Amino acid sequence: MPCTTLLVGRHASADGSPLVARTEDSSNGSFDPKRIVVVRPEDQPRTYTSVVGRRTIELPEEPLRYTSIPNALPDEGIWGCAGINAVNVAMSATETITSNPRVLGADPLVERDGEQPGSFGEEDFVTLVLPYIRSAREGVQRLGALLAEHGTYEMNGIAFSDESDIWWLETVGGHHWIARRVPEDHYVTMPNQLGIDSFDLEDAEGPGRDHLASPDLRAFLREHHLDLTLRDDTDHDAAVFNPREAFGSHSEHDHVYNTPRAWYMQRTLNPTSEDWDAGLPGASPDSDDLPWSRRPERLLMIEDVKDVLSSHYQGTVFDPYSPRGTETERRAFRPIGINRHNALAILQIRPGLPESHRALQWVAYASNPFNTLIPMFTNVEEAPGYLATTPEVVSTDSFYWASRLIAALADAHYAEIIPDIERYQQRTLTLGHAAVHAADDSAAGVDSAGDVPALLAAANTGIAEQIRESTDALLGSVLFTASNRMTNRFSRSDG
Repeated sequence: MPCTTLLVGRHASADGSPLVARTEDSSNGSFDPKRIVVVRPEDQPRTYTSVVGRRTIELPEEPLRYTSIPNALPDEGIWGCAGINAVNVAMSATETITSNPRVLGADPLVERDGEQPGSFGEEDFVTLVLPYIRSAREGVQRLGALLAEHGTYEMNGIAFSDESDIWWLETVGGHHWIARRVPEDHYVTMPNQLGIDSFDLEDAEGPGRDHLASPDLRAFLREHHLDLTLRDDTDHDAAVFNPREAFGSHSEHDHVYNTPRAWYMQRTLNPTSEDWDAGLPGASPDSDDLPWSRRPERLLMIEDVKDVLSSHYQGTVFDPYSPRGTETERRAFRPIGINRHNALAILQIRPGLPESHRALQWVAYASNPFNTLIPMFTNVEEAPGYLATTPEVVSTDSFYWASRLIAALADAHYAEIIPDIERYQQRTLTLGHAAVHAADDSAAGVDSAGDVPALLAAANTGIAEQIRESTDALLGSVLFTASNRMTNRFSRSDG
């Protein structure tokens, strides 16, 4: 299973922006080139058929414009990944998560069977939901209705955000779902494992302030004996339960693939809150009860999000690039910053700014330890060519392919090349922030909001081209170092 998600509530972020971030990672042994596009209302289909599920649905009229990061090769469907729509609502879909046989036996996944159509999944969700919602809560409600009617063929975690809130939805079997609002002063770590660890049914069935769910969730829990909470004899229908115990998994696979990632993210963002190396319950790489959300020790920035989602257990014996551990230790756990990243999207809805330029979508391609982010304003009619054009053949005219080449060349010579990578990341992130500040200032001086999209599009292209120059220069430097470090190198002075 691929992907890692990090969510940051608005009171946990440095500028008050809710931050939704996810790496889209391909399955082992495969790579899916990505591009970013702007889908205008006239380009949105009115009848949609999924490629994987072969299920057809009629879509509403009057969709909103939205951004998307689809596969560059459409043979397996759209796979929109993440985007922000014209009213500044963001969506990331999907984090593949886990379940257990009791849940899947009670509400089986809806899979395609010969000519019989299946259901919807990661390939489809951004396209089916994002153009039709005007708040994060509406995103949960629309997707929940689609799941109830059509089902899904996989377990999914989906994030929605607006300027105030982040909501996190997890599918529970083929048709059921739960969703929680992220506490505003917390962050959430999600590593391919069903994550929500506390849920209030009374709130979900009533005001829905912080919890939403399938209307029949209480009956579903009771009928199939899914709630594993120890209770008094008089407390059978208590409202609060642990979804991770009821719907999730605690397998040995989780302990090498999933929980270590949550452990390292929380170790990084709360370095003094626990004794992270003592192997204690709730603070070890194989812990089943790491909290779903926690309050960070300081406010978090875009750079913190990028660093965490690029990490590979630095400072521990589990770092595959470090000489500290044994070979077994260095290969023990699945890194967050893995070779098969397709794309990273950080979705930022900045409160207090005019709606015309409030939303930013930060994008990186290929393996995160070696790449950088490019910011893109989303209130535009098209994306910059450097981000939007990903040909089938390898080309340095594409940010995806250039980033992929750098990572592949740098990996074998990590110690020699990482200083260049770090300088590149520092330089390009600096350029990105400066470009955002300049565009904000220019947009604030425009008399008509109708003139802003063209201004933002020019800013997007300008920063993309600046970062293209830096990326090309880094590629040349990495190629030179890797060429000099080839195994068949020899000089007469070697002897």
